[in-house]
Amino acid sequence: MKRLSALLRAATAAAALSLTAPASYAESLADTMVAAYRHSALMDQNRAVLRAADEDVAAAVARLRPVLNWVADYGFTSNLDGLNAHSATIALRAQMTLWDWGRSALAIDIAKETVLATRENLVAVEQDVLFNAVQAFFDVRSALQQVDLQQSSLRVIGQERQAALDRFDVGEITRTDVALAEARLAAVRATLATAQGQLEIARENYRTATGAPPDSLDAPPPLPDLPATLDGARTIAQRSHPAILQVQRQAAAAELGVAAAAAERNPTLNGTAGLQVDRSRNQLGGGYSTSQGAVVGLELSQTIYSGGRLPAAHRQAMAQRDQVRALLLDTSRQISQLVGTSWANIDVARAQISAIEQQISAAQQAYDGVREEAQLGARTTLDVLDAEQSLLEARADRITALANLQLAHYQLLAAMGLLTVENLQLGIPTYDPSEYYNAVRDAPFTSKQGENLDRVLRALGRDGN
Repeated sequence: MKRLSALLRAATAAAALSLTAPASYAESLADTMVAAYRHSALMDQNRAVLRAADEDVAAAVARLRPVLNWVADYGFTSNLDGLNAHSATIALRAQMTLWDWGRSALAIDIAKETVLATRENLVAVEQDVLFNAVQAFFDVRSALQQVDLQQSSLRVIGQERQAALDRFDVGEITRTDVALAEARLAAVRATLATAQGQLEIARENYRTATGAPPDSLDAPPPLPDLPATLDGARTIAQRSHPAILQVQRQAAAAELGVAAAAAERNPTLNGTAGLQVDRSRNQLGGGYSTSQGAVVGLELSQTIYSGGRLPAAHRQAMAQRDQVRALLLDTSRQISQLVGTSWANIDVARAQISAIEQQISAAQQAYDGVREEAQLGARTTLDVLDAEQSLLEARADRITALANLQLAHYQLLAAMGLLTVENLQLGIPTYDPSEYYNAVRDAPFTSKQGENLDRVLRALGRDGN
């Protein structure tokens, strides 16, 4: 009995040591986040969305430039008197908006604000990708610890079952006690199977988050630094969270949209220029005649009556502006709530860990006492099994609470808008949203700008960052 008691204490001590001081592994939490950032298809998708928004600026700029067309026309005419005529025209024409009383400038400003809003959305996606990686990391570690804990419990219950059989053989206990130990052993095996299944699920989630299955995971780093107060965290969130910054840009674009809708009623001054060559022939003349000339003109136009379309568009723009303003207020409130919730989760996790530590200490003492009393015949096998189960559940709760504390810290970082590669100083090159924008903002077609754009596109395809 003394030897069995020593084995039980050694097994439980080993289980506790595996939870409090895990061995050093290969992949750190930073490695996990770097892998997620580099291999995220969602990031690639939203980078492409941003590049499409960049092209809207180029398109708005291009509206202020000349449009050059060539036109070729051929016609055949047959009169009732039997005379036929052939005519052909080829022309080169250019048209350019000379002045539109601010409409094109407003369109460019709206496109720029949309680009800035889309950049903030890309930051929000980056935060989601990194947080999913963090969650996958801690889920795998927790699942591994749960499996280790259940395996340790399986060994202890197996030894308890053997002890019950030995005591039954010498007549100290009944077959009922042996059956209780066997039932608890089967229950632990089932719990172990569940823990192993959760581990496989966690591994698959890790693969989805990072692009590769986990090999071995290092111990988590120290908890990230946080503001001293909840109000300080909320202030940072209102200033830094990408969701708020995105809606602020959308509100600016909506305000410009109201001005743009009002400017649609202004006149437009267009300039035109062209070269034209006409060639015709008819049966009466028996030959071809050719004429050519140049045309230069100015056109000033303005919509006087649109059937109510322009006033409706103006009212719609004002409604959209009010919508975005309300969205900004709602988003600000939601982010403030998210910060408060994350802060509370940290406090809850800390309190849980403190209480669970006391619970584990008490459960360990109870288990040791019940074991000693059972050897003296003052306790039953069921009492020993119940004490061991209480200790096991407390240790399992500590695993969950420790993971929740770590996760709540990173959730708070995300709520403040600080869960980014740059802020975490992960030490890897990041995607530069201004590089593609600078290459296309002037609407390049060919020449040096076009070559630079091709270089940027090749770099994006090669690096994926």
